[in-house]
Amino acid sequence: MVEHKSEFENRPDNTAFTQQRLPAWQPMLSAGIIIPGFVVIGVAFIGIGVALFVTSRNIDVLELDYTGATQSSPCYRCSNPDVNNCNCSLEFSIPSLFKGPVFFYYGLSNYFQNYRKYGASRDDDQLFGDLDSFVNPAMECAPYQYDSNDKPIVPCGSLANSMFNDSFTLYQIVNGQKKQVPFDGKGIAWWTDYNVKFRNPSVTPLRNAFNNTVKPLFWSRPAYELDPNNSANNGFINQDFLVWMRRAALPDFRKLYRRITEGDYTEGLPAGNYSIEISYNYPVLSFDGKKKVVLSNVSWMGGKNEFLGIAYLVIGSMCVVMSIVMLIVYAKFKFPEED
Repeated sequence: MVEHKSEFENRPDNTAFTQQRLPAWQPMLSAGIIIPGFVVIGVAFIGIGVALFVTSRNIDVLELDYTGATQSSPCYRCSNPDVNNCNCSLEFSIPSLFKGPVFFYYGLSNYFQNYRKYGASRDDDQLFGDLDSFVNPAMECAPYQYDSNDKPIVPCGSLANSMFNDSFTLYQIVNGQKKQVPFDGKGIAWWTDYNVKFRNPSVTPLRNAFNNTVKPLFWSRPAYELDPNNSANNGFINQDFLVWMRRAALPDFRKLYRRITEGDYTEGLPAGNYSIEISYNYPVLSFDGKKKVVLSNVSWMGGKNEFLGIAYLVIGSMCVVMSIVMLIVYAKFKFPEED
């Protein structure tokens, strides 16, 4: 026998919630509400925009190109791909106190880290310290999965293989003598990268975890020796490595290299002459790229970004103008309210 369901069996309960009879409030948008609302929003946005714009203008930024694309550049000789282990220096002066803390960045142009296949060329299990992935790197790492002798590359992939490897030393020229400005490289990477996304294998000493593997082809030293002066800053939790692995969204970007916060420079860089000694290793001319160093300080809103303040000013001004237009239209064409 076929059972026939009652036509009321699937009907929802007769409650205020299921029958959509809950009390509701709907704003009545009238000219007396909209026009003052636009004015308040506009004034608020203009105030925020002025604060952001003025703050951004007070941030000091110094950019120095060291690509070496022209003969007048002090790094022109080093830009030749046939020259290895080349050093060059940039001379510059600061007219007044460069307020601290000062952040030292390296910048790259025309470099597309957001390219999908480039960003996917990595092994997340390997970077999390999984020893099985040391022996069998993920297929996504090709062509930087194995070397010519079929030994696994650790860390594998294009992203790790192309890690930026120029190094910098900053000097202040005092009475004709070079005084080194101390760099602070601790905590320059994101906390989530250092504590969550990346892990070293639980092997002591760390170098034993890399047995029967090879370093990336373009690295000068293996991962467990990235920082010879600090054993805690090696492997996949090396700060410079973590900064590089955090991909940039745009083709022109800069990444934090060091902070200047110690010694005689806690208040910033005093006025005077300076020199940056550069170990030039990273080629960029083959893809029409550029390299630069950037000195900058920050404010409560972060780094220099005038666009954000301008955007607030534009939106705020548009709100005020629209409120005036609506007031004129309302005053000219308003109709008597219906009973």
